[in-house]
Amino acid sequence: MAPTFAVRFDMRRAPFSTVTESEQYSEALQMARWSGQRGVGVITVSEHHGVDFISAPLTLAGAILGATEQARVMVNALLVTLHDPVRLAEQLATLDLVSGGRVSIVAGLGYRPEEFEMAGLDRSARGKLIDENLGVIRQAWTGEPFEWRGRTIRVTPTPISAPEHLLFVGGSVRRSAERAARLNLSFFPMSMDPLLEEAYRTECAKVGFDSGIYLAPNGPSFVHVTDDPDRTRAEIAAFALYDAKSYASWQTGDHDNPIAVEGATMADLEATGMWKVVTPDECAQLARRFGSVALHPLMGGIPPALGWQSLELFVDKVLPAL
Repeated sequence: MAPTFAVRFDMRRAPFSTVTESEQYSEALQMARWSGQRGVGVITVSEHHGVDFISAPLTLAGAILGATEQARVMVNALLVTLHDPVRLAEQLATLDLVSGGRVSIVAGLGYRPEEFEMAGLDRSARGKLIDENLGVIRQAWTGEPFEWRGRTIRVTPTPISAPEHLLFVGGSVRRSAERAARLNLSFFPMSMDPLLEEAYRTECAKVGFDSGIYLAPNGPSFVHVTDDPDRTRAEIAAFALYDAKSYASWQTGDHDNPIAVEGATMADLEATGMWKVVTPDECAQLARRFGSVALHPLMGGIPPALGWQSLELFVDKVLPAL
């Protein structure tokens, strides 16, 4: 199989970044459009609230879908527990229709207590919430009326994509794998634990669901391409350390997140295998080894010019080598 390539945005900005929010969003759309025209197949966005992160991922996903013609947009993850499932069903169906089936989401439980407090929800009930909300979305996409919480609900229009192509279940524990199978949905954990795929396939067999897709993280989550790695490490180190340390500080509970790493230096981050500053030849080797490459050209609020240099080297020197 040919390697797959993704560009990821989360709109984080270190306090010392000179990039404004407006500039960052504008650059993200330009980068998405440019990358999609040159063979990058997936643009990824995600969701968090009350911090420097994307807080309206479906709005941004729609803008990126409008700016691209072939690239797929994945929201990984969409915190389904924090949203009204009927409105989500409508928004996702609309995005699916206007994009010609180029959007998919990974349904996340959420874990930061502050986000549940902002939404007025009980964090301890998040398992029940995601079961209920995903069930409502699945039922809504039939287009038929149904009863929910004492109300008659009917959602139109309905998606053109099969539910298992449009909606993945996230999570990093066995319960998440079982939930995905039970709801006849695909599964995209954050964890690299191979036992999760076994649990998912076993549960799918039990419930007679044979069209589920299993995807999992593979390889570094941050790749930056440069002709001078030592110079680039010095230029981005402060942004990378901010990005890694602050994200790691949010982690709670028993979920396994391979990109939640801590370190005191750029070398510490690279030693985890999740962060790579590489030459074009080294990037091609990563693509052959892992079957995918994920670029993060605005990581931590780095100057957009550095992100563009990485994207251009990837397109000009890495893609031809593959």
